[in-house]
Amino acid sequence: MRVEILHVPDCPSVRVLRERLDVAMAGVVVEVVLRVVRDAETAAAVGMTGSPTLLVDGVDPFAEPGVAPSMSCRLYRHADGHLDGAPSVARLSEVLGPKRASAALRDWRARAAPAERAAHEAILRSFAATGAPPATVDQVVASFAQTGDQVLARLHDADVIRLDAAGRVQVAYPFSTAPTPHRVRLTGGTEAYAMCAIDALGMPAMLGVDAVITSTDPTNGQPITVTIAAGRSRWDPTSAVVFVGARPGGGASAQTCCDVLNMFTDRASAETWSRAHPNLHGEILDSADAETLGRRIFGGLLAR
Repeated sequence: MRVEILHVPDCPSVRVLRERLDVAMAGVVVEVVLRVVRDAETAAAVGMTGSPTLLVDGVDPFAEPGVAPSMSCRLYRHADGHLDGAPSVARLSEVLGPKRASAALRDWRARAAPAERAAHEAILRSFAATGAPPATVDQVVASFAQTGDQVLARLHDADVIRLDAAGRVQVAYPFSTAPTPHRVRLTGGTEAYAMCAIDALGMPAMLGVDAVITSTDPTNGQPITVTIAAGRSRWDPTSAVVFVGARPGGGASAQTCCDVLNMFTDRASAETWSRAHPNLHGEILDSADAETLGRRIFGGLLAR
């Protein structure tokens, strides 16, 4: 996949777009090419309808009919109606298709060996049933002539799960064995911790069940509840938003982004927190975009 950003010299929105691409493509290696456009003739030739314009395999996924090539600043409309100089993380994740971060786990399952898929599913279903991982996956992988430790090590290396120093499962996205600010009560009574706000929102979609999610605003300590039932969600407070971001430098999701993806009671609270953490790149999603991102990451993870 070729990702190219067309822009005029010194366009301030290029940095914002790069940061959001980093978040949307977390865990996926892709080269981003920057191309400076210096005149209207070149803009028309390459299809730049304002700066910055994103091309994915030569196509502008955000193109609007009838908009002419331009050297002017380009504005993108978000789900809540506000405009800024780059598409949202949720929209970038959507248009980047199977290469986006929200498809990373499903991409892994498509190429994983049968023993790895079987162990991974057993771990997820154990969390869903009990709130904890299985004591061992030896029996699950025995028919593949492999040991549980061998398979778990490969899952860890793929960043599908995380193991502690003793080789025990600590994380199986979206689940965590350690307490986090995001607790999910599933239909049937199982309670589990989610690694982050987006993982919590994706958990009911992955399992096909209703759920009540409770979280805490890290700025003011106020509670946030999301009730998901019969395909509908109710947020309390209704003004709640989610910050989606990551630390620079790459690495396992558990270390680079999970504790960054939090719920806030409103946009002002999230902006206060973001200003206090200038090293964290990301954006604020409204509740609908956050739910969409969670569904895209985890919704089909257990589909056969």
